[in-house]
This record gives sequence, structure tokens and C-alpha cells, in this order.
Amino acid sequence: MGDRVRLNKYLSEAGVCSRRKADEWIQAGRVYVNGVTAQMGMQVSDEDEVVVNGQRICRQQKFELIAFYKPKGYACTAYRGDQSNIFHNFNLDPHLKYIGRLDKDSEGLLLLTNDGDLCNEIAKARNQHEKEYVVTVNRSLTDDFLKGMANGVRINDSNKDQWVVTRPCKVQKKNDKTFSIVLTQGLNRQIRKMCDHYGYKVVKLRRIRVMNILLEGMKPGEIRTVSEAEFTQLQKRIKNGKFQTE
Repeated sequence: MGDRVRLNKYLSEAGVCSRRKADEWIQAGRVYVNGVTAQMGMQVSDEDEVVVNGQRICRQQKFELIAFYKPKGYACTAYRGDQSNIFHNFNLDPHLKYIGRLDKDSEGLLLLTNDGDLCNEIAKARNQHEKEYVVTVNRSLTDDFLKGMANGVRINDSNKDQWVVTRPCKVQKKNDKTFSIVLTQGLNRQIRKMCDHYGYKVVKLRRIRVMNILLEGMKPGEIRTVSEAEFTQLQKRIKNGKFQTE
């Protein structure tokens, strides 16, 4: 019989969800082991039949973390009914979870992993991990716009149906209509809403960095495995709680 681990860890290693979310699902009676409703703290092995929300789960034996250059026009979803979904169009493993989605009109670096805990750790807004974007807008940038974007903007957080002020962030002018911005939170369509506040429309939005992982050198649609050196550095950043510029 294979090594036994706690059920929440098993589900995380299978890329289903984080351990915390697994505990919530177990408590809600949405997880079954060998046909019986799962209990908190129980242990399982690969020989057990684990079912979540009616779907049988198989633990991934090999850790995966990949970098993908999502082109504009494709959706961060595994729903096969959406013809623009990234998993179908780029032959991505549907067991992988994306870390910090990009909307359909945006492009750039998207990390995907089968480690639910890693996904949750990077995506949590409270951990303030950096994500950097290059943005082109429809008219010339002003000092007031750049300063306002950096200081924080009042926008509607549609996920919570409430108004929030975005965290202060780093903003740097690149040319007349293009700037870079480093966010430590991931509100829905945040950059577009921030620009809208000042009467600007986003023409192009590209994510170029997630913590220490860079888009540099990649082409739209390209997929690569995150290197061991990159992952080691990523773990250090996570342990430190937040990205620090060297």
C-alpha cells in the first residue's frame, strides 16, 4: 500500500485546491473516500478512491510549474464550451491551475501548477506578491495620472460588490502612452478600472513578471517549465512573505 497522507494534503497535491479549501469541502460533505463521506483529518493513499464534487481525483506524482505566454483573445478557463479557452487551444493539462488569471483582452505571463498550496500562496492578496505589467493607453500620459495611479485609485471591486482604494504601487513612464505598473493585489480588471477612473482606455495590457518569474524572451503561445533555480528563488520569496527588489 502507498504512503498515506492527510486528505487535505492529498487534494492539494492533486492540484484540486489548497489545503484550507479542501478542509472546507470536507466539512461541507463534498468529498468521499471509497464511497463514504470523508471526515476531517483522515488519511488516504493512492489506492483509495477519492471523489470531489462527483469527480474522481488522482494525485499528481510529479510537481509541475510552467510559464505560459497567454496571447490576447484567449480565456483563462478550462470550460470546453468556451472555444477560446487556453487549455483546449494550447493543449494544457486540465489538472493544472492558473495562478492569477489574465482577462481575455490581456496577454502575458501566466503561471500554472498542479500544487494547490503554491497556487493559493502566490494568489493571496494579503501576501502582497508582486506582479508587473506594461500598459499602453489611448492618449498621452500626464504627471497627475501617473502620480494618481501610484498613490491608489478608488474602484469598484465587482467580486465583493464594494468600492475599494487600490494599494499604492510602483508606476514608471516608458513612453508617451506606455507605462509599467507593479501590483501587489489582483482585483478584477484592476488596471483597466484604474485607468478608466482618469478617463484613459487601455489599448494593450501585458503581464511581464510574477514575483521573480519573467516573461522575457517568450513568444505568444509559448510554454516553458519554470527552472529549478527560478523555483528555488520563488520559494525564498514566498518564505519572506513578499517580493523585495534587489
